[in-house]
This record gives sequence, C-alpha cells and structure tokens, in this order.
Amino acid sequence: MTAIFAVVKRLLASNKVSYIITVLVVLCATSSGDVVLSNGNYTWLLAVLTPFFFVHYDFTKLMHLGASKKDYFLGCLISYGFLAFCISLANTIIHLWIDPLYAASTVINMMDVCKWTENGMIVAGLQQMLFLLLVMVFLHMLLSMQAHWYGWLADAALVAVICIFTPIAPLRAILAGFFRIVMLNSSAIPHICICLLLSAALSLGGLVVLKRKTL
Repeated sequence: MTAIFAVVKRLLASNKVSYIITVLVVLCATSSGDVVLSNGNYTWLLAVLTPFFFVHYDFTKLMHLGASKKDYFLGCLISYGFLAFCISLANTIIHLWIDPLYAASTVINMMDVCKWTENGMIVAGLQQMLFLLLVMVFLHMLLSMQAHWYGWLADAALVAVICIFTPIAPLRAILAGFFRIVMLNSSAIPHICICLLLSAALSLGGLVVLKRKTL
C-alpha cells in the first residue's frame, strides 16, 4: 500500500498543468445575456485533461523510477476517484453559492441539465462524481490503446458511430438513449450502478491493455 500511495502522490503532484488550466478557465470564462453557463461546469475540464498526463507522461516516469504496472494502475484509479470527488465538490459548491449571485440571469449548470439535482444535492454530487470517474477511466483506457492497432480501430469505431448514428433517426435514438442512461439520468440508483459497472468493465479493459504496454 505504501508504494501505491507513493504513486498516487506522484500522479497528483505531476498534474499541475491540468490544475492550472482548469482554474484559469473557471476563473476567466465569462457569459453574457439572460441565460449564462455556470463557471462550475468548467471544472469538468480537469477530468478530461488528467488522463492525458497520467498515460503519456507519468507512466514512463514511474516505470523508470521502478514502480510496477500494478501499482501504477491502482494509483491511477485512486487518483481518478479522488479528483472526481474534488471536481464534483467544487462544481456543487459553485452551483449552490456562486450561481445564485447571477440575480438577473438564468444559470445553466450540468447538474441540472443531467437532472441529478432532482435527487437532492448530496445524491447529485455522488452521481456527478461517478460519472466523472467513468469519463476518466474511459479516456485512460482509450489513450493507453493508441500505441496499438486496436487503439486506432477503437478511434475509427467511435468516429463511425458518431458519423453514422447521428444523421439516421433510428440510430440517433439509440445513441441518445445511451447518453440518457449514462449521463442524462435522474434515476439515482440505476445511474450510480451503471456508472460503477461501466467503470469496472473499462478498468479491466485498461488493465489488459496495460499488461501489453511497453516503454
């Protein structure tokens, strides 16, 4: 466990660029008009940026420092869970205390758009956290695959799904249904279970990819 937490500490400490970019975007992003986008939404940017650094920068560094692949992978999962909690907490606080200050405007926050707040802020925060964890685990696996042929195949499959499913109404309904399940879902327990199951499945997939990954 000591080695794993050393990896976690290293991962979180080396993620400074993601923190800086996210903070700058949150603080500097502005909206105008009667309907404005909540600055808290931009905290999600950290969940998108972090896997890039963990996969493309930290993996090589940690392997050279003598960390095992197992410790690296578990460290990544713990770090993603911690960051998902922090991001969810930050956006929830902004939604509760900052968004209401826009007295003359309607503030749109993704927690409302996804209908999570219908279950109360605590449950909504949990739903948001697990969704962000799912996003980070998915990106981690996808980025880890890029050095292999099946990574390019996965990219092509994702592009094909977007390009083919979007213009065709029946297929577009299937795609929309998927997003209603994993994101735009007001049913707390099913949503939480789905995010956990998908995160677990993607984690197993990421572990298989990691075993074949070389420096």
